[in-house]
Amino acid sequence: MEKGEIKAYIAKRVAKEFHDGDVVNLGIGLPTMVPSFLPDDVKVILEAENGMVGAGPKPEEADPCVSDAGGQPSSIAVGGAFIDSATSFGLIRGGHVDATVLGALQVDEKGNLANWIIPGKMVPGMGGAMDLVVGASNVIVAMEHTQKGNHKILKECTLPLTAKTCVTKIITEMGVINVTDKGLELVEINPEFTVEQVQEATGAELIISPDLKNIE
Repeated sequence: MEKGEIKAYIAKRVAKEFHDGDVVNLGIGLPTMVPSFLPDDVKVILEAENGMVGAGPKPEEADPCVSDAGGQPSSIAVGGAFIDSATSFGLIRGGHVDATVLGALQVDEKGNLANWIIPGKMVPGMGGAMDLVVGASNVIVAMEHTQKGNHKILKECTLPLTAKTCVTKIITEMGVINVTDKGLELVEINPEFTVEQVQEATGAELIISPDLKNIE
């Protein structure tokens, strides 16, 4: 798979996870591409933790007063609302977000997530990730399977954790992996790769679903 195709491939698969009316929080970067691939009959309510419910697509002309949680230009959909930060996090912590999609530095077989800091490196801050991953019903990690050949899906995270046992699903350019009580289950695979290649790129033992199918 060409490097330039990976992010769109992942975002397209993530878009199939949602149902009409779902309240969804999208992290910065790759997750913001997901709305472009939603089926016509699926309308989600995009929530941004900085205070938007019903965020719209990236505008052609940016309004300096309207930005997403990553500081990028945004718009507000018809019927959307601006709310204060306390109310926004009340929605998140109260379990009113159906799904959150975010990237990761590491994920392990227990569903632990590390995505906010690499020791010794400067970071802008942890943002709302810690609240989102414990407040959302489904936590979907959307990321490239490896980083410069190094495993990102591990038996145990080595970086400081964002939260424990929070991840429900991992979607990469190689496959779709469910986090289960028994471990990581590969349920869908990119037909460009073999099961052996996916396992080699994964730093934890994969359970291969008996109903394994190709990503469509």
